[in-house]
Amino acid sequence: MLSKDQLLHIKELQEACESYDQIKLKLNWDMLRNRNSDVKEDFFYYDKNLLVGFLGKYYFGSKVEICGMVHPKYRRKGIFTTLLREGLESSSNATSILLNAPAASMTAQEFIKTQKCDYSFSEYQMVWQDQGVQSFEPIIKLSHATQEDFELISRIDVESFGFEEKDAQTYNVRVLNEPNRKCYIIEVNNEKIGKLSVQREHQESWIYGFAILPKYQGFGYGKNTLLQIIEKESKTGNKIHLEVALENKNAKKLYTSCGFQQYDTQDYYQYK
Repeated sequence: MLSKDQLLHIKELQEACESYDQIKLKLNWDMLRNRNSDVKEDFFYYDKNLLVGFLGKYYFGSKVEICGMVHPKYRRKGIFTTLLREGLESSSNATSILLNAPAASMTAQEFIKTQKCDYSFSEYQMVWQDQGVQSFEPIIKLSHATQEDFELISRIDVESFGFEEKDAQTYNVRVLNEPNRKCYIIEVNNEKIGKLSVQREHQESWIYGFAILPKYQGFGYGKNTLLQIIEKESKTGNKIHLEVALENKNAKKLYTSCGFQQYDTQDYYQYK
């Protein structure tokens, strides 16, 4: 578990980098605040008492994503290369390693060119534009997920997101037990047809893992679900965010139709 001081130092470094580069870093704060693994996942580089470099590993089953940063005044000194080497050396058990880089970060893009990795995919980050919730008649029911829903949730991740079954189960053990995250099951006529979760933190609500089982798609259940979540979360005063893969044009069209707008893009590179 990371200490309060470590979390504060990461936040301060993130703010310095984002302000200087005019970008948004994806540091998965929900995972940083709930570290409990025996595997080393976070790597720090200090200059005396100042954190000037950080790299985090984020496991999704046996797959791992890596994201990091270096203070603008300490770049081109090999700091990130050192952190990445340490991170890779401790990832021998991973079946896949992805490097995450904000598309707008020239520094990150230049670094990627020096690494043995290939472009894999991109994700849009979107935020709901608060112009009032569209009117709708509820046709789905949202219920809180329980441990009894574990197998269903994992199966949906396999069918909808291409997870390996073991990875989906490992991932959802963590998701169902995370504080500040609400997991929902989507139901129609007492049939469980999909799921999503909402993470509330620091005046933001993030929608994760939103999926409808393939055989129930095309009936308006997805949009109805999204509008119900928007209505619920907008009452908290939080900004509502989500992410969608670049190639998932149908999902992006759905989110746009409900009032979401793209504001950033994250690129992912498969490490060889």
